[in-house]
Amino acid sequence: MKKLILLSFGLLLVFSCSKEDPNSIIDPMVESTDSQKILSVDEINKYIANELKTTGDLAWRDAPAMVLYSAVMHSGGILSVGYGEKGESFTTQQRSPRLNSAKNNIIDIVQGSEQTTKSNILQYEDETFNFVDFEISSLETVIALQQADQVRYIDTFYTSYLEQNDVQQKDFGCAQSGESINGNDYRVISPNAWLPWNFDIHNVPQAWNYSTGAGITVGLIDTGLSANQSLLGSNFNDGSSNGRFVQRFGTYIDSPWWWSNNVDGPNDRCGHGTSMASAIASPRNDDGMPVGVAYNSNLVSYRGTSDVVLEDYHERKGVRDALRALGNRNDVRIISMSIGYPWSIGNVKDAVRYAYGKGKMIIAAGGTSTSFTNWYGVIFPASMSETVAVTGIKDNGYNRCSNCHDGNKIDFTIVMQRAGDSGRNVPVVGFNGGTRNYVGGSSVATATTAGIAALVWARNPNMSRAQVLDKLKRAGEFYPSRNSRFGYGNINALKAVQ
Repeated sequence: MKKLILLSFGLLLVFSCSKEDPNSIIDPMVESTDSQKILSVDEINKYIANELKTTGDLAWRDAPAMVLYSAVMHSGGILSVGYGEKGESFTTQQRSPRLNSAKNNIIDIVQGSEQTTKSNILQYEDETFNFVDFEISSLETVIALQQADQVRYIDTFYTSYLEQNDVQQKDFGCAQSGESINGNDYRVISPNAWLPWNFDIHNVPQAWNYSTGAGITVGLIDTGLSANQSLLGSNFNDGSSNGRFVQRFGTYIDSPWWWSNNVDGPNDRCGHGTSMASAIASPRNDDGMPVGVAYNSNLVSYRGTSDVVLEDYHERKGVRDALRALGNRNDVRIISMSIGYPWSIGNVKDAVRYAYGKGKMIIAAGGTSTSFTNWYGVIFPASMSETVAVTGIKDNGYNRCSNCHDGNKIDFTIVMQRAGDSGRNVPVVGFNGGTRNYVGGSSVATATTAGIAALVWARNPNMSRAQVLDKLKRAGEFYPSRNSRFGYGNINALKAVQ
């Protein structure tokens, strides 16, 4: 049975926990353009595994120079550098002379180390976020940048850690075929809509007596919306769902070459984004289809990525640009992100902080994987303090779903999996018209929470983000305490809107 599961990395983590310095293992392998030996993929992956197990994150800026350089060489020679002081993620007005000086100093360092012109090395500089992308070939460049002042982060686009063991990255969380829904996993409500089984657990139908999300706009950054599903398009207003809008945009560039400028459009080619949109806002009508939590909310969908794992240049840029666009919209209150990565991504972190600074409530998936849930906590960007981190649990108490992550950074939980059958998750409308499917993991838990937040905000439209979040916390099962693995626990939607 198909399951849409966020970050199903499928990694068999057999790496040693040795703290051996990778710079001392200069074995063989690939020659760089300046004839210096670079470390093998296995050696780099060993370093990454150690960092994740000991610190829970990976900061490339602090890696041994040879490890960072080798990772860059294994990933197309592209390196991203964030500049400025700590916390200077973005510039909303004109950049200060000091920030411009910091940027120019970094460009000069790279130009000098690479012994070439600026036009040959500078690949991209952003007008809002304080970072610059370069194409490099020299170890000396990496060393000089690691030693430079006002460098906030250095990132690579190295993906081989996830690709180990022939993992197929590009279809994680993707599914387009409809499936049969167990008759016990929904009940029919007027005017002939399907109510997913877990909505009753969270008192969503009772909350609808007070709010259905009308007037609130939810932003969704995912894989887009299916052009074949009219309930998230031309029939978004139907039945009891009316007076609202759905908008579709695309910031993801579907190209094997990172420098391409052809944005691929808003249409989902995966299926994950369509499922998330359904969980948030699919209409309540007489078509016999699953209804969304906030069935009268507006929805603004951005296709920012091809799947749920933000591993390549285009996906990170697409998500970054979507966060900027949604941050700039006054009508968007909530941003739902059922996507992520095992460790922090500097310029996506900048964009999250930008949208957060604009007052958005950013709800992010705590993580779903098939092999390292037993030792790894919450993934990025749910690991950030600026986001609300959500995970999924089973219907037999506080037992995380079969592939879900938990940890002390989780804020809320949603019941979304049958304890007796891991394939029976939450029913949603399918990729194609007239179809339905199940969706699971922390992905659907996140989208469900975004829908509940929309109900609360619609009921209290003059409240700030902090006030709405406080209402969600007070509606959590563990409030005023906080569980070390599940935060405030399951949200009672009725209590939250009252």
